Amino acid sequence: MKKMFFASVMALSILSCRENKSDNSPVDNVVDNAGSSTSDSFKSSYRSDEVTVNRIYFELIKNDKNLTALNTKIVDTFEETEKTLAVYKNILNTSTSYYQDAHLQTKSITDSLVRQQVEKEITASSDQYDLKVKNIKERMDLINKNSETLTSLYTAFKIRKTLPEIEKYQNAHPFQKDSLDHFIHKQNSLLEELKNLK
Repeated sequence: MKKMFFASVMALSILSCRENKSDNSPVDNVVDNAGSSTSDSFKSSYRSDEVTVNRIYFELIKNDKNLTALNTKIVDTFEETEKTLAVYKNILNTSTSYYQDAHLQTKSITDSLVRQQVEKEITASSDQYDLKVKNIKERMDLINKNSETLTSLYTAFKIRKTLPEIEKYQNAHPFQKDSLDHFIHKQNSLLEELKNLK
């Protein structure tokens, strides 16, 4: 489920990049621009005021052909993984469903000897099929493991790419202590005034 969500977010993000491709103006501050230039489809995935790693990352790579190509390749791989595994899962699930139903239906066989014989035949067929698809299941597990590793490595890559951008944003928006002190003084004056009222 996480992988499907990741692939969906990535796909929406790619659409965002493609929709904004015509805007080739240089980015002054990636973080500030991240919220204002995302597509409606991407905004629907997050609150409109929410700054996320993905939002900053896709704003950052918008004008970088190499990183956009990398992102497209990764999204395409996730989509292809889902489609490929779905075919095999469907075949495996059909057989699993059949064997479960066959075991359930043996309960309706009134002759205990016949029932036991049929159950043995079902189990033998199921075991034989499990051996036949053992290598397939191992490969499917490896594909899933590779997808998890790909997700982890790409997440790490995006965070490392966006950390300098959030730091640039912080430097571009320094806190002014004086204005807060002035406001606190104003509050304190009002509090004193209220305390002295009778």
